[in-house]
Amino acid sequence: MIVQPKPGVLGIFFTLKGSIVKRIAVRCLMITILASLVVLVEGQYPEFFLQVSVTPFTLLGLSLSIFMNFRNNACYDRWWEGRKSWGQIIIEIRSFIRESVVITDQVQREKLLLTLCGYAHALNARLRNEDEEAAARPWLTDDTPIAKYNVSDGILQHVGKVCSQLATQKNISELRYDTFGDRLGALTHAQGICERIKTTPIPFPYSLLLHRTIYIFCILLPFAMAEPLGWMTPIFTAIVSYTFLGLDTISNELEDPFGREENDLPTDAMVRIIERDILGALNYKDLPPVLEPVNCILS
Repeated sequence: MIVQPKPGVLGIFFTLKGSIVKRIAVRCLMITILASLVVLVEGQYPEFFLQVSVTPFTLLGLSLSIFMNFRNNACYDRWWEGRKSWGQIIIEIRSFIRESVVITDQVQREKLLLTLCGYAHALNARLRNEDEEAAARPWLTDDTPIAKYNVSDGILQHVGKVCSQLATQKNISELRYDTFGDRLGALTHAQGICERIKTTPIPFPYSLLLHRTIYIFCILLPFAMAEPLGWMTPIFTAIVSYTFLGLDTISNELEDPFGREENDLPTDAMVRIIERDILGALNYKDLPPVLEPVNCILS
C-alpha cells in the first residue's frame, strides 16, 4: 500500500510510486504509435476518412465510462471490505486481550494470546496463498494441533477448546466464557469475509467484455480523430488510452486486495500491530518495531 502525502502540482504529473503508468506504459505507447500511423495514412489518403464520424465513439465512450464505473466500484468495495475485516480482527483480538486478564493461570493466558498471534500470521499467509503452518508455527506451542485443511480456523477451534476447559475447571466464569466465544465468533466472521473476497473473483465474462471493449475503443478511436485533429490525434489518443487502461488495471489490482502489489492492503503491518499488542500485554520488553513505509510502500 502506498503511504505518502498528497502530491503537489509537479508531483501529479511526475510521481511514479504507486502510479499505474508503469503497468500500462507499453500498451499506451503502442496505441499512440498506431494513432501516429493512422495520421500518416490519413495525410496520404484523406478520402478514406471523410465518412468516419466521431458520434459513435462519443456514445460508446459514454457507455464504456458508465460500465467501468460499476466495475471500479465493485473492486473498490472488495478492497474496502477486506480492510474493514482486518480492522475487525484487530479490534476483537484487543478485546480478547483485555478480557483475558481474568485468567488466573498466567502460563495458560500467555499460550492463548500467543496462539492468537499465530492465528493472525496464519490468516495473512492463507490469504496470500503462502504456507500457513510455517507462518503460525513460531507462535504456537508444540502441543497445539495444526489443522492441515485450514490452519487459521483450526487455531480458533483450539482456542475455543481451551476456553471451554478453563470454564469447566472454574478458572473463568460462564459469562466470561460466553464473551470469549463471542470474540472467537467475530474472528471467524471476519475470516469468512476475507476468504469470500479471496475465493470469489468478479465473473470472468464481465471482466473480459470490458477488457475487449476498451481495446477496441482505443484502437479504433484514431480513425475517427485523424481527419479533424491531425497530429493532435496521438496526444488525445494517449490521454484516452491512459485513462481507460489505467482504470481497468487499477480495478484488476483492487479485485484481490490481499497480495503484495503496491496498492494491496498492508496486512503485514496490521499483523505487526497485533504482535505488539499481545506482547505488550504480556509485559515483553523488546517489542518488534512498527512497520514503516519503505519507498512509500507499506506492506
